[in-house]
Amino acid sequence: MVDEQWPVVRDVLSDVTGRFADLVAASDPSALATADWTVADTAAHVVAIASIYTTLLAPGGGEVADPSLAERIPAVTVDTVANLNDLALRRFTERDPAALSAMLRSMVASILDITTEADPERTVPWLGASRVPIAGVLAHLVNELLVHGWDIARGVGTPWSIPAREAALFFELFLVGMIRNDVGGVLDGEPPSDRRVAVAFRSRHTTPVTIVLHQGRVSIGEPGEPVDVRLTFDPAVLNLVLFGRVSRARAAVTGKLRVAGRRPWLLPAFLRKVRLPTNSLPLSAG
Repeated sequence: MVDEQWPVVRDVLSDVTGRFADLVAASDPSALATADWTVADTAAHVVAIASIYTTLLAPGGGEVADPSLAERIPAVTVDTVANLNDLALRRFTERDPAALSAMLRSMVASILDITTEADPERTVPWLGASRVPIAGVLAHLVNELLVHGWDIARGVGTPWSIPAREAALFFELFLVGMIRNDVGGVLDGEPPSDRRVAVAFRSRHTTPVTIVLHQGRVSIGEPGEPVDVRLTFDPAVLNLVLFGRVSRARAAVTGKLRVAGRRPWLLPAFLRKVRLPTNSLPLSAG
């Protein structure tokens, strides 16, 4: 799966970077993209992530240049990542749209260059001492561009598309890739429960997979194991729901997120543990 998706995620990253850079360059930098961040702040946030990834993905790995960021990264959880983001924005002061667009294009070009011969399944350290495959890191950056492009476009009133096949890369390469390897402490926060909850995720754009939560541990289920919840999803909508951009109710009403199974009421408890940051929310979420 990863070998097949590797050239895809590389092509998508290049394409979405161009779209995002063009959007930023054409937008009012002072316009609000979220309740807290302007267009310029949002673009700076994405560029800061790309900058860290140029170091993280370098052959042989490397330390993040800013020691104040480097020392916090291993201990970050989804509930404290907002503090890391705020620190990164304070340390990264560039806010000129043209400069940010040029920096992003250059950094992504560098990322693609240094990973040309890389093994896409080799893992690198990520937030909270988790381990993510290189392909998953690229997919994470794709998702940052797609979701924050959505924020900016809504803020300035311009169209922005999130193709399902591009959004699917985040779920399949990043989220599942991290769970298959090591989630570290990035999901810490929700008290562990003895209850086992297995959720089968199904989409036309992803390989069927079951994610299991048991005694605070998240893992990939074995084929044929019983499941409690079956979640059929559109990858673009699922990502927007997971990051707090679209409500679960709206996603369900549109048919983009369908829940079934023998114990569907267990899904909220599962999502309280298997969750993603929802800071820097949009001005309004449907």
